[in-house]
Amino acid sequence: MAKVEIKAPIVEEISAKIKDAKAALLVDHRGLTVEQDTELRKQLREAGVVYKVYKNTMMKRAFEGTDFAQLDQLLDGPSALALATDDVTAPARIICEFAKKADKLEVKGAVVEGKFYDIDGVKELSAIPSREVLLSRLLGSMQSPITNFARVIKQIAEKQDNGAATEEAPAEA
Repeated sequence: MAKVEIKAPIVEEISAKIKDAKAALLVDHRGLTVEQDTELRKQLREAGVVYKVYKNTMMKRAFEGTDFAQLDQLLDGPSALALATDDVTAPARIICEFAKKADKLEVKGAVVEGKFYDIDGVKELSAIPSREVLLSRLLGSMQSPITNFARVIKQIAEKQDNGAATEEAPAEA
């Protein structure tokens, strides 16, 4: 069996995973303990992020013709790939937070929605809250003025009711 035949399914697997991905992040995972690697994988999986170690040549072939080809320059040394389809900042957020405890984990770079980010850019991405948090903040800020408006209208109505009640009271006496 030729080497190309053995490698083709792996390249196809990577291609299938990056097809729907909106974000890809490369890390150097050397030096992580088994416990650290297991914990990182668990956190990424819970966030819906696909995380796997592939050979650089396989990733390079799978990236050909895609936005992720921008990562080719970083495919040097051991590389793990984190892919996100929904929350595009999840890989950066989780990995950068995890790297604070596991200093051996090194971020190489990322492509998010077609744009390349170096290490500093990935750190900036990691500061962006998840989509759900942003939506809840937006909803909260939209509800606040409405709630305040309703409170003011209620107070005005109560004042008018109280004013009408005090005006009617002397007429009865």
